[in-house]
Amino acid sequence: MDYTDKVVVVTGGARGIGLALAQAFHARGARIALADLDGAEEAAGTLGGIGGQVDVTDEARIGAFLDRVEAELGPVDIYVSNAGILRSDAPTWDAAGASDQDWLDSFQVNVMGAVRGARQVWPRMKPRGGGVFILVASAAGLLAQIGASSYTASKHAAVSFAESLAVAHGDEGLQVVCVCPQAVRTDMLGASSDGDSAGGIAGADGIVEPSDVAAETLAALEERRFLALPHETVAGYEAIRATQRDRWLGGMRKFRRGMMGARGRPV
Repeated sequence: MDYTDKVVVVTGGARGIGLALAQAFHARGARIALADLDGAEEAAGTLGGIGGQVDVTDEARIGAFLDRVEAELGPVDIYVSNAGILRSDAPTWDAAGASDQDWLDSFQVNVMGAVRGARQVWPRMKPRGGGVFILVASAAGLLAQIGASSYTASKHAAVSFAESLAVAHGDEGLQVVCVCPQAVRTDMLGASSDGDSAGGIAGADGIVEPSDVAAETLAALEERRFLALPHETVAGYEAIRATQRDRWLGGMRKFRRGMMGARGRPV
């Protein structure tokens, strides 16, 4: 696929997966706009693009940034909804122990950040015949993250929203790619529950680099696949979860017992 002069907007783009995606598109000739809470202007400068301070919980800020992008770079061709947060459960990993605010924050960023982005960018894309919406979710959105129930639930909702976009607007020219990695070497991995990954245990299926996620995302985009799975094993796990739910739940409980025991916590 030719990305020359395509305009790509990436939220959460100053570092990690977002920056890696921006770098991958830039290497293929795209024009880049990065949005983040901090560091976006500096990161965008390394790519010859533009950056802005954007909080995805504020839809007006998203819209204003897109106005600026269109004025300075041109119409948006690809929108990457990558901004996300991780809130762990209580120290005992009690799924009901996380605070209401943790739940609200998780949904405000991980789900509504994508919803707000779509509300702002799709009406701009539709009159031009469509575009691309990439939602960076997590393997937690297909499976579960032990010790982070609000993150898991919000990522499931994010995957469902991506599916809804694909169903509602695919015939109108919107291509949707949903990215669902397990452990990725980013700041969020260090912030997760003692380093546990979005699919169970960090490193169980390998910790990949942000560049690996970017490569798989572009492959999915070019092959017109909805799911981008940097860890191929996730598809198999999801199949077991769908067809043998009790077996899957038992396996996850076993993971949890092992993780809790290894850290000297009550199991």
